[in-house]
This record gives sequence, C-alpha cells and structure tokens, in this order.
Amino acid sequence: MFNRARLMELVRERALKFGDFTLASGKKSTYYLDGKQVTLSAEGLMQISYGLLELLKDVEFSGFGGMSIGADPIVGGVLVAAAATNQSLQGFMVRKEAKGHGTQRYVEGPIQPGDKVVIVDDVVTTGGSAIQAIERVEEFGCKVVHAVGIVDRLQGGRAAFEARGIPFSALLTVEDFGILPT
Repeated sequence: MFNRARLMELVRERALKFGDFTLASGKKSTYYLDGKQVTLSAEGLMQISYGLLELLKDVEFSGFGGMSIGADPIVGGVLVAAAATNQSLQGFMVRKEAKGHGTQRYVEGPIQPGDKVVIVDDVVTTGGSAIQAIERVEEFGCKVVHAVGIVDRLQGGRAAFEARGIPFSALLTVEDFGILPT
C-alpha cells in the first residue's frame, strides 16, 4: 500500500516551503518542512503509516509513539494500519510537560516498563525533540529499539540517535527533493 513516489509528491505539494525560517533546533534555513500538512491529511497519513510499518518490518517492538503534538497523528495512523494488517501494536504519547493532575506522567498510553518501543518524529533535523521523547520513555522503563522519521533533513539527527545506540530510519530525506544538507 505504500507508494514512496506519491508520498514525495504530497510532501512537495503540501509541506515543503522556501524562504527564511528558524527551526525548532534554532538553526536558520532557506526551506521548511511542515509535516503536519501531510500527517493531517487522509492520503498523506495513510502513505506514512503503511510506509513506516514497511520500514520497521524487521524490527521487534510492541509500542510506537513520540512527542506530542507532532507524533500524535502518526501514532494513530500507524495503529490503524497495524490493525488492518493484523499486527498487535500499542501506541503512546510523550508530553512536553508532566500532566498537572491525575497520574502526573510524561508518558501516556498502554505501554509498560520493559516494552520494546519505536520513537517517531515527522521531520528530523538534530533529533532534539525525539531525543527528549527517548529520555522520557527510557525513564519510564521502556527500551527504545529504533527511531524513525518521515523526512530526515540530514543535519545530525541520525548521529544523535546512533550515539545513544539507537538505529534510525526515515521514509525520505531532503536529498529526495534535490536539497543538499547544510
């Protein structure tokens, strides 16, 4: 069901913008990838969800999640795609700040300490928000076995994950759009 060429087309049409931008990492850039323009569209989310499951087909894991708000639609889409293909999978969300009432947790969802999990982010630059999610999930007691992104900007994210012993994969890189990493 995953069509890489179609996902590239959707990212090019909806998410890729040119101009002067400051990224979440603080870096300046002449282009911006607004992943939510694709993850919050039915066709885009379907392509991403099936693509990520295909990318992870050889990885043993039972939980899939990432930092709210960017990862939330992706997590939902991957859970639906997993169910449609008879795969058992639990989702989770990582809060930027602990919930101020109730459980007061950073990690929400049915995962349990000891579970093997994958962390997802839509656009990976330095990996900062995904690293924060990894730290919180590891503090919770899970083992992060892989990190994935939809688009890798090729600006240090992979190295940041691998420095922690976590393999990283992405569906696309900026080079797929003719952009050289800076």
